[in-house]
Amino acid sequence: MPDALQFPIIDLSSPDRFSIANLIRQSSNFFSLPIEEKMKLVTKNHRGYTALHAEKLDTTLTTRGDSKESFYIGPLTDDLNQWPLEEDLPSWRCTMETYHQKLLSAVTKLLSLIALSLKLEEDFFEKVGALIEPLAFIRLLHYPGDLNSSSEEIFGASAHSDYGMVTLLVTDGVPGLQICREKSKQPRVWEDVPSMSGAFIVNIGDMMEGWTNGLFRSTLHRVLQPRQDRYSVAFFTNPSKDCIVECLESCCTESCPPRFPPIKAIDYLEERVRLTYGL
Repeated sequence: MPDALQFPIIDLSSPDRFSIANLIRQSSNFFSLPIEEKMKLVTKNHRGYTALHAEKLDTTLTTRGDSKESFYIGPLTDDLNQWPLEEDLPSWRCTMETYHQKLLSAVTKLLSLIALSLKLEEDFFEKVGALIEPLAFIRLLHYPGDLNSSSEEIFGASAHSDYGMVTLLVTDGVPGLQICREKSKQPRVWEDVPSMSGAFIVNIGDMMEGWTNGLFRSTLHRVLQPRQDRYSVAFFTNPSKDCIVECLESCCTESCPPRFPPIKAIDYLEERVRLTYGL
């Protein structure tokens, strides 16, 4: 079954492609701003800045929140995104908008390949309404190094799976990302995910697991607290809000009935966000 280590990795190394190095640099520039400047863009409508320890992805933990800060950029078709001032971070908005457009195009092609692998029509996800107005988000992530001065175990990002269809992830090469192949087994066995320059790591999300009845498993992963600053950029692809995610006929039988009930995409996303932020 596909997971973060086995799924195809998309090459970005050719010179005509978008510069990932510049993307990481622009992300670093934002997180280097004074905290009072970043807090002017604190999250509204799930867009903008989230501070250290603001969320806890593994809701079973009793420790404080994860030791990372982040910045969300959502669909470009509405006016909900927040942007730093151009004079503070020249070309920052342009960089992020360009990246969003390129990644959405790449994900659309990737989803057509997933559909074909499931013996569906190439445009299946378009036909079921997943790509009418997909809830696609960039998330810039900064994991400060050497923060943990207490005895409690704190993660950069505690164990979780992504919510949507697929996630494309790039990092600055600093280690820390781990996956668990057999998420239902105890004790969990964690494997380091190697960094490949000029390439994406591809994660399967929960809604894709629901569509395929577990044939494609969502990837349980976490980030260890790094010894040095670590930057990564995730591109989360969620279906359009009114899209119904339900088991594909080809992925269930009498002996293997649907494991997950049908659900509207926005209802699933809102519940996961509520749990993550303790709302």
